[in-house]
Amino acid sequence: MQNKKIVFITIVSILVVFIVGAYIYKQQESKQYNQMVQEKAKSLQKEHSVVIGKSDAKVQLVEFFDPACGTCAQFHPYVKKIMKDNDGEIKLVLRYAPFHENSDFAVRVLEASRNQDKFMNTLEFMFATQQYWIEHHVVKPKMLWRILPKAGLDMEKLSADIEKDAQKVSQIIKEDLSDAKDLGATKTPSYFVNGKPLQTFGLQNLIDLINSEL
Repeated sequence: MQNKKIVFITIVSILVVFIVGAYIYKQQESKQYNQMVQEKAKSLQKEHSVVIGKSDAKVQLVEFFDPACGTCAQFHPYVKKIMKDNDGEIKLVLRYAPFHENSDFAVRVLEASRNQDKFMNTLEFMFATQQYWIEHHVVKPKMLWRILPKAGLDMEKLSADIEKDAQKVSQIIKEDLSDAKDLGATKTPSYFVNGKPLQTFGLQNLIDLINSEL
């Protein structure tokens, strides 16, 4: 009887140790996961990022884009429609990935246009006129500058702001490219939905990923 009691106590002790160990492991694993999510979140959205939509929207859609990217221009209307169809449920975070030659200049124009509250107007104008300022996938700054007045911009202010904010915008581009690299965004556009990357590029795949988070 004594031996049975000892065996029983031993088994119970082992079970208690196992349960406590499993709990501690789970807590540590959860803590590590939360830290990873927080670190990833820092790479998805920065203070300088352009954000469209409610800050507390259920879905965060992050797009790494290049103003000179033809596919970005093609997808932009679809993204707008997705947001309209899910009004208030999605916030779009725009991040720069100027992979095309001289695309930095287009980014500088966009950042300067923010000072005139015309970022989206300017971006959509750029997308609609890519054929006039891009040759063989290379941005032609002079050609872009020549047509920018048609976007309704104050060109004198735009020029002054581009020069004034040159260092700041260089840092923005550097940070965005660094985050793109960390997140594996090697092409444009690259999308992340609540931190989840769009693994297989395609409109329906993007819609499905967004719907899975709504």
